[in-house]
Amino acid sequence: MAKINILSEIICNRIAAGEVIDRPYSAVKEMIENSLDAGATEIEISIERGGKDLIRIVDNGCGIEKDDMRAAFFSHATSKISELEDIDNIRTLGFRGEALATIAAIARVEMISSVGNGEAWKVECDGDYIGKVMPAAFDKGTQITVRDIFFNTPVRRKFLKTDKKEETDITAFVTRYILGNPRVSFRYYVDGKLALQSYGGGLEEAIAQVYGANYLPQSFRICAERNDIRIYGFIGNQHFFKPNKSYQNVYLNGRCISNNVISTAVSHAYAPYAMKRNFPVYTLFIDVPAGMVDVNVHPNKADVRFADNQLIFGTVYKVVSSVLDGTAKAADFVVESTIVPEVRSTFADGGSKNAVCAADFTRLEKVYDKNFDDVNIPKFDADGKIKKGETPPRKAAADPDAPDLSVFERMESEHVEPKSASQLPPSRYFAPAEPTKMVVCGGIKPLPARVAEQARIKAEQERMAYESWKYRGNLFNTYLIYETGDEIYFIDQHAAHERIIFDSLIGKIKERASVPRQGMLIPYIIDLNAAEAAFVSDNLMLIRSLGFDIEPFGMTAFRINEIPLDLRDIDIKAFFGELLSDLDGLKSIKLHDVLRERIATVACKHAVKGGMELTEAERDKLVQMLKGDVGLKCPHGRPVCVKLTRQQIEKMFKRIV
Repeated sequence: MAKINILSEIICNRIAAGEVIDRPYSAVKEMIENSLDAGATEIEISIERGGKDLIRIVDNGCGIEKDDMRAAFFSHATSKISELEDIDNIRTLGFRGEALATIAAIARVEMISSVGNGEAWKVECDGDYIGKVMPAAFDKGTQITVRDIFFNTPVRRKFLKTDKKEETDITAFVTRYILGNPRVSFRYYVDGKLALQSYGGGLEEAIAQVYGANYLPQSFRICAERNDIRIYGFIGNQHFFKPNKSYQNVYLNGRCISNNVISTAVSHAYAPYAMKRNFPVYTLFIDVPAGMVDVNVHPNKADVRFADNQLIFGTVYKVVSSVLDGTAKAADFVVESTIVPEVRSTFADGGSKNAVCAADFTRLEKVYDKNFDDVNIPKFDADGKIKKGETPPRKAAADPDAPDLSVFERMESEHVEPKSASQLPPSRYFAPAEPTKMVVCGGIKPLPARVAEQARIKAEQERMAYESWKYRGNLFNTYLIYETGDEIYFIDQHAAHERIIFDSLIGKIKERASVPRQGMLIPYIIDLNAAEAAFVSDNLMLIRSLGFDIEPFGMTAFRINEIPLDLRDIDIKAFFGELLSDLDGLKSIKLHDVLRERIATVACKHAVKGGMELTEAERDKLVQMLKGDVGLKCPHGRPVCVKLTRQQIEKMFKRIV
């Protein structure tokens, strides 16, 4: 057996860096949390090349004493805890004492700090050593500069994302800290340019800075306390949804987290109002007793574990659903400003007392109620996931419109997102206009030769000599009936016409060198958050290739001046909502799938409808344009034609066995 070695502190820190500091955003996160724990009211963040070249955090916190400057870079050196019992009552964002040590192990770090006594001190670290404490010039607080992150671990640096993607992830974290600390002023610079700024004026101001002023009028401001759990913040109303989850923020005891129990509770509360691929919008603060939660779950501290998952789920679900449903237990809506409605909530049985939300969330009357008689709370395992077979919460029995959430519950518990149109099997979504080609962002991409040949043979086999068909009438002014030999064909006039229009539009796109555009009388402005804006910027040329004249309009907005002529009836909001639906997984954009969906919608709107009586000329023209291709499907996957043979009909009437 090989000799067992005791690893040096330097090697241990390099290994720990893979858990604590895996990418530049991790370093930014840890240093911002240190600044907040130091009581800073002003924090400035600067990055260059997505944090690869430079990360600088400057705060006006309490600072670090001279004698503690070098010790701050030692492993497990922290001012947050000192005894074993402190781990069970953690109120700070950081507590392990690993961040600075691991950052210093994989980057060139300079720290300048002053406690405000007229003296400032500086320490430099360079991967393998910690320098001496030297005099410096600084007012009060701490400035930490990190350069060349992962310079001495080239393997990890090689696997970093592009500068833009790293920048996007850092920006997403900065926005969460702005929202989570609305009384702290933030300034965020990207490559020398001011990208985000907040002034510490409160939650409304922070939300307006991050998401824009349109967020607030579409949201409810809530504040409630039950079962020793305090819930406050903003939730979108019953009609305010986004195409991805980047507008969902949860802060537990001041810590930004991503927790399945809470997110599932909110999602179930919104389920009766949300359409497919729409996600609720919320910025929620949840305060619980320290003994009710374990924050020491993972080095990145992004998730937590609750002592009672069912209690947390039931409380969050009850508060949010009561506000959305306007039930007897919900508060009356009180508008205290012209910006956003204020919510007064009653949660005691019988509704005898009100807990009125003030602007500062301080005038709050505790109401305790651990009975959730009208909520069917699912069982959770130790990791906060819904146990298989558990029933999700539903509306009270008195509500006849309560939806069946069994599918939704399964998707949440198994972390399965609703399938987009591009993920559905071809037979359920879209059959290519030609068997040998498919459209990709306005261009043509050949199918594999073997697949193309099989598709061509199948299409030829299903093509009929329609000239010999005899018209025998229609059913419900929707299904045209044709007879030929021993076979009867039922043609769905809407599906057939829809497919013909769809193929025509696709053909035009493939044949032309450029896409004709329709100018807009008033340009359409799309307001996005930082992550969505970066996503659109990365794919701007692809979007333009579809025929959209789109350009940046401010920091996170875009202006659309022209749209494709073939899609002049397009719902722009829905189009870009679908475009951004893959944002959470950072998947590659599939514009051709989105384009097909939009073209299919246009074809559906312009096709003849079921129940519409066709003239003889219209009927003959429709069948002629089908060219006997009875195997076609409409763009949404429904069959255009259904065949019945004489033998099948005689079996129905028991003439043959």
